[in-house]
Amino acid sequence: MSSPFRPVLIGGAWKESLGTETFQATNPATEEKFGDLFPISPCEEVEDAVIAAAQAAKETRGWPGVRFASFLQCLARKLGETERANALVEMANAETALPRAPRLLEVELPRTINQLLQAAAAAIDGSWARPTIDREKNIRSILAPIGPVVVFGPNNFPFAFNGVSGGDFAAAIAAGNPVIAKGNPSHPGTTRLLAEAAFEAAKECGMPHNFIQLIYHMSEDDGLSLVSHDCIGATAFTGSRTAGQKLKAAADDAGKPFYMETGSINPVVILPGALKEHFDKVLTDYVGSCLMGTGQFCTSPKVVVMLAGSETERWIGEAAEHFGKATVGTLLSESVLKNLQSGVGSLKLLGATTVTGGDRADGQGFRFQNTLLRVDGETFSGDYDLQCECFGNAALIVVAIDADELLECLEALEGNLTGTIYSATNGGDDALYNRIEPGLRRRVGRLLNDKMPTGVAVSPAMNHGGPYPATGHPGFTAVGIPRSLERFAALQCYDNVRQDRLPPTLRDK
Repeated sequence: MSSPFRPVLIGGAWKESLGTETFQATNPATEEKFGDLFPISPCEEVEDAVIAAAQAAKETRGWPGVRFASFLQCLARKLGETERANALVEMANAETALPRAPRLLEVELPRTINQLLQAAAAAIDGSWARPTIDREKNIRSILAPIGPVVVFGPNNFPFAFNGVSGGDFAAAIAAGNPVIAKGNPSHPGTTRLLAEAAFEAAKECGMPHNFIQLIYHMSEDDGLSLVSHDCIGATAFTGSRTAGQKLKAAADDAGKPFYMETGSINPVVILPGALKEHFDKVLTDYVGSCLMGTGQFCTSPKVVVMLAGSETERWIGEAAEHFGKATVGTLLSESVLKNLQSGVGSLKLLGATTVTGGDRADGQGFRFQNTLLRVDGETFSGDYDLQCECFGNAALIVVAIDADELLECLEALEGNLTGTIYSATNGGDDALYNRIEPGLRRRVGRLLNDKMPTGVAVSPAMNHGGPYPATGHPGFTAVGIPRSLERFAALQCYDNVRQDRLPPTLRDK
């Protein structure tokens, strides 16, 4: 008798899961469960995946970068095939309610393919490994594959950050590591389709069949055991702060690298001169950025900091009007809706007042009113909990009475992915900018001027990272090849090792 639910990809084959518990995708627009049943893998199955990945790491040890690049290029071609691309877009739309076009088909899928190709180019070039040779002392070092990498994919990017196709996956492969993908339960069907393409590519390119593996879901305890397993090299995680910090603690206890990205409020400071010079542009920039994707980006601007004044009050009033008139989007899942309701409620209890919205939207689907709250600067700087991220279409405006209070608000910020300052172009805000920039700079990974932070370009110069708790380590980025490969490497040193025993790139030419 065949299994009633989808198989898992473990040990080089699609096989029936050992699990007995299942889950199913939910269409956020209809609130209805649909499609296949997917297994929740038990600890024995997770252990099988780890052992298989460790074996794959042994088989690929010493392989040149071109071997891994070939796989990444093959996968990129498969994802670009029209029939497969259409199937992926249809499935992702049903599981996430993200628009087919332009979001999924014209933006996210091409971005995913581009990331794979950039990672392939980095694997071929090899300079990311930073071979270093001291001939006088005959000491040489190089960054080398760290071992099997676990990739936890988030709910908001079903392609570009997926555990079996996204940026972390591409970087881990380009650095020469097998991957165990942990699917996100919000889009299991999409992940299955991506894993099928990856498995086909691995077989076609002569990779070990157990080089790519997929587990759809597991218990919290099994997740903690996975990231701390002796055979695991490193873990990449994008998701909620609660889950990320638990996993990080387990990995830290075992001495295992854990790279997490758990969200951010991405403060935007709007100085008075910016309002005088380009009031309308700042307004449309902000509203468009804050409500883009129903606010479900980790770089969505959740907090705006402004100085009190008549122009500030006018700007807040017009922002509220725009929020009220804008279409209310669909959130990714019921849990996102519940967390957003809870977050907005918490902000109100802490002293924030509602400017517009604040409740669940009428009609079908996981929807919440476009919501804008406000709080005074003294209250904000005095209560760390006001920095909670309301993941979704809600934001907080902080109004400071003067420059000193504005500075106090910025000095009270936790670590963030981004920070933005809008200022006058005529130099009128320069003195205040120079005063507040150092404090903001220390608290963000990416500093922007006169531009909203929502887009994260796939550029070698990009930093999609930042101080804790936005990420687990301020020295690494999840976006930006080749730098993102360095997370999945170990620094290996060779002291007086004979030439024929050295990696080829460390030998004397």
